[in-house]
Amino acid sequence: MNPDMSGASGAEKELAQLRERRLSSTPIFDGTVLHVFKDNVLLPNGKTGEREYTVHGGAVCVLPLLEDGTVLLERQFRYAMDQVLTEIPAGKLDSPQEDPRSAALRELREETGARAEELIFLGRFFPACAYSTEVIHMFLARKLTFGDRELDDDEFLNVFRMPLEELVAQVLAGQIPDAKTQAAALRVWALVNQERTKTP
Repeated sequence: MNPDMSGASGAEKELAQLRERRLSSTPIFDGTVLHVFKDNVLLPNGKTGEREYTVHGGAVCVLPLLEDGTVLLERQFRYAMDQVLTEIPAGKLDSPQEDPRSAALRELREETGARAEELIFLGRFFPACAYSTEVIHMFLARKLTFGDRELDDDEFLNVFRMPLEELVAQVLAGQIPDAKTQAAALRVWALVNQERTKTP
């Protein structure tokens, strides 16, 4: 099944050993945000299996860091969890082709009223890779100025500030269950501390 891969890299060889290949795909549900499919796949051992997953158009999240070391956070009700959660600003891409940087700046402005002069890409985040194609593009926003918020008609959230150090402490204490907020806070904390060690 696998061709001679003597010239392939370790990553290519591992992909060939572990990859599952689609044999057929059946749409199950076509929603506004989520599109659910059930696929028949060929497994690495030659047997077949089924995979159910959602196709998602992608999203962005942004951690806004002010000069005084505080970050802008949001409290909003999440229907699926039936809880009010603490999160960083985030939102869906308008289309899979939308530039994530533009989307991050838009979501930041609409949800908090903040405009960022500096936007640093923190990497991609897969929030549910076992059953979703969703990719969240993560950013750090700095050098902020403020104007009016532009919330959607069905969007209700409270914006507040918290010291970055306190946010990280709450993440490590298990008090911030939102995954993207955990990941962004820890990445920004590491970045800030790297910058501090480089400062003479």
